[in-house]
Amino acid sequence: MTELATGLIVLFLIFFYLGLGVWVFIGLISVSLTVQFFILDMSPDTIGAIATKIMVRSASSWELAAIPMFIWMGDIIFRTDISRRLFDGLAPIVNIIPGRLLHANIVGCTVFAAVSGSSTATAVTVGKISLEELSARGYDRSLAVGSLAGAGSLGLLIPPSIVMIVYGILAEVSIISLFAAGVLPGLMIAALYSGYISLRAKTGDGIVPQVAEGGGGNIPRVRLADLVNLLPVALLIVVVLGSIYSGLATPSEAAAIGVLAALVIAFVTGQLSLDLLTQSVMSSVKMSAMVVSLVVAAALLSTTMGYLHLPQNVATMISGMELSPYALIALLAAFYVLLGLFLEGISITVMSLPITLPLIVQAGFDPLWFGVFLILMVELATITPPVGFNLFVLQGLTNMSISQIARASMPFFLLLCVGVVLLTLFPEIALWLPETIRGGGG
Repeated sequence: MTELATGLIVLFLIFFYLGLGVWVFIGLISVSLTVQFFILDMSPDTIGAIATKIMVRSASSWELAAIPMFIWMGDIIFRTDISRRLFDGLAPIVNIIPGRLLHANIVGCTVFAAVSGSSTATAVTVGKISLEELSARGYDRSLAVGSLAGAGSLGLLIPPSIVMIVYGILAEVSIISLFAAGVLPGLMIAALYSGYISLRAKTGDGIVPQVAEGGGGNIPRVRLADLVNLLPVALLIVVVLGSIYSGLATPSEAAAIGVLAALVIAFVTGQLSLDLLTQSVMSSVKMSAMVVSLVVAAALLSTTMGYLHLPQNVATMISGMELSPYALIALLAAFYVLLGLFLEGISITVMSLPITLPLIVQAGFDPLWFGVFLILMVELATITPPVGFNLFVLQGLTNMSISQIARASMPFFLLLCVGVVLLTLFPEIALWLPETIRGGGG
């Protein structure tokens, strides 16, 4: 059987099992077992031994411990008023920028992303606070919804990020370096979003209300009480990211410290209760089980593809096409946009990495840079119908149709594409900060 035929069979099996509507991790494991039995002609005993060894080893990775901790920390914040305090603290500050409170979506999602690690949690939390507030004050609803869809995806890029941890484990890249690599690209995307909102506010009528929230067109004063509202989130960011970048804690240890800090804040503000603990733990366990099961299934699929020599053969085939590095990136970008029509971020990462990472390394790209590139492509998937998670989240918050939300999100989809181009042309946007931190540490 030729390499092309083998690759097409594996691709068919992936879409076949996923098309049955089974959970993604079950579909990936089924593909691996089917290939091992029918194509590699392995005996059931051999298949069982390989599957047990690979899945136990991948599930025992110490780095995986960070995932449930970061998810739990974000869930605690979601169930307290910390996020509302964040919005209240940001509102007077963003009022001085053209577009005023519309920027609260961008800044709020950027800041909240630094303590949640999840795109969905970021969009839901900020959206629950901001959308009704913006509509009541007369801001353009379409732009408010679109900006939230785009900015919510920053939960994947601004560290700590669950997808970054998954990528770091699978690609064997330093998670601390990945976290550092995501900071400047995340701020760049946020700046592109805010710049677009400011431009729309200056050129379009009805985007923002005529009178500023302070009344009389005056710029509202930023009071000390407003800044105090930002302290809980600021404290969490300093505790989590500060402990990582200072070298005092690994990402897994920093995640545990973040959970403790979130619980302390909930206690100090009088919101810690048995009900909050129970709900946050149950929600986090469910989400963590989903993520870890995908990582385990992906490890088995990656091993199976290795037995087939599929990644190496695909790399050789594309290498034979003599594509330039930029042409390869364009091809992979189109591939990821296609995957984003049907799959969510972690599934995209674990399914594609065994094939795409060898291509990237062979073309001379830094795997650290590719991690940020991949996460930007995953961000595109969160606002791409028909399976864009942020679109479904916003549909539940607004009762708008998916098509309406997708149209409102389109400018921010295009701005993300601009961000991908800038990152490709100027890789230092992602690589400068990790190299600086490593240099400082050396």
